[in-house]
Amino acid sequence: MHNDWQPKIGDKFVRSHLKLHSLKRVVGVRGLFSTAYGYFGSSIYYALGLVALVALGATPVALGIAGILFIFTVLTYTEGTAMFPEGGGSASFARHGFSDLVGFITGWALVFGYIVTISILAYAIPSYLGYFWGPLKESQIVHTCAAMGIVFLLMVINIIGVRESALLNFSLAMLDIATQLLIIVVAVLIFFNPTVFWERITGYWPSTPNLIFGVAIAAIAFTGVETISQMSGEARRPQEKTPKAYAWMTAVVFLIYAGISVAAFSVLTPSELGSTWATNPVAGIAHGISEAIIPGEMARGSFSEPALQIIAVPGLEILHNLLPVLVALLASIILFMGTNAGLLGISRLAFSLGRVRLMPPFLSRVHPTFKTPYTAIIIFASVALLLQVPGFFVPNVFASLGGLYAFGSMLSFALAHASILALRLKKPDLPRPFKLGWNIRINNRDLPVTAILGLLGTGVIWIIVLIMQPYSRWVGLAWIAFGFGAFFLFRRRGQSPMSQTTGKSASSVQNWR
Repeated sequence: MHNDWQPKIGDKFVRSHLKLHSLKRVVGVRGLFSTAYGYFGSSIYYALGLVALVALGATPVALGIAGILFIFTVLTYTEGTAMFPEGGGSASFARHGFSDLVGFITGWALVFGYIVTISILAYAIPSYLGYFWGPLKESQIVHTCAAMGIVFLLMVINIIGVRESALLNFSLAMLDIATQLLIIVVAVLIFFNPTVFWERITGYWPSTPNLIFGVAIAAIAFTGVETISQMSGEARRPQEKTPKAYAWMTAVVFLIYAGISVAAFSVLTPSELGSTWATNPVAGIAHGISEAIIPGEMARGSFSEPALQIIAVPGLEILHNLLPVLVALLASIILFMGTNAGLLGISRLAFSLGRVRLMPPFLSRVHPTFKTPYTAIIIFASVALLLQVPGFFVPNVFASLGGLYAFGSMLSFALAHASILALRLKKPDLPRPFKLGWNIRINNRDLPVTAILGLLGTGVIWIIVLIMQPYSRWVGLAWIAFGFGAFFLFRRRGQSPMSQTTGKSASSVQNWR
């Protein structure tokens, strides 16, 4: 399969580096799913409000369109990860499908997405903890200080190298899913009214650009897709395990996101969801349910229209006091785990890209005592902290962070789809343990329709974000330009062609002695 391979520039470094720091394949389906859920589960607690802030009444529509693109992206990542279970995600696909340069651009955009996700996750935590202490949600300065403190704390923790518990992650994921399902069931059974639901969609319909931007922000849930691919280098039988983990993720994404959007519009108006509860939307739903199930009283709270009086249901009254506290605590824990997973993801990605010479080796440098890639953690966590600084002065920093995420993620996902298509054209005979169906034949090559549609969807959305979001455009392009310059100097110093295509997979290099 790879008999024609000869060592490329930098393989000497890769060989010696990986002898010291190889990855053990110990992660199963549950481990892949629960780690990815650290991203997806945490995104529920802020993405819904962030989408509503932009898309208003079209929030369920934006989530639905994003869900379709999510399926296309999952399928693309499943084929790519099964082919190259080495970590690196979309950057790995691009490196094999195009060249080192395209692989770097994809990976650099992916790093940007991780950094922004860390900032958003940490920024959402104080809003939920504000249930216990009001200034965390009400004071912009206190809120931003707390968010920056969380990032700094996790930076220190990740440098020291405190390990995660796979069992704890999986248990919290199951508890979170159960809580989300409880909220969905109670909200839909008690509040759902088709007429009111439809009026809240049509009465708050946004402009077309805002709808498209809402779709881009809704793609925040996609980060879990990349996480599974990043961890494939540590998975047992990755060709078998990763497709199963992706299938679990797809089912949970659709069930939870569809249900929670219906629950939100059953309890809150779009304007409430996108303003009062923008940074903690699930807390808003829990608050609405809690206030409405007081026996014999009218629902009260921060709602523009009163809810109907609810007839007491035996056993349901306990939710009045329990649900808001449960959501505040669980959301804070899941968001904290998601922020930590972001820093872990960056360290894995930097290590993966560094070992195939797509990033300078110093970003893969491992601390002599703690055995963690401390340089990458410090640098990228510092950038995440800088992105939070405008929170002291700008009231809508949350929406700005969402736009930055859309810039990085849509670019990396579009290049992932393009890479799978390129691999079908350039290397049709490569073994594909999972091969996408529903193909069209062009020049004797089978091209998956889902990858074509995924490329068109994510590419168009990225271009629209580029056009209509000045802040995202200039910050994002500055990030890409800086990375491109650094990559040029790094490759020139190492006398490596920028357009070189590395033919050897990192996982194979790992086993090469």
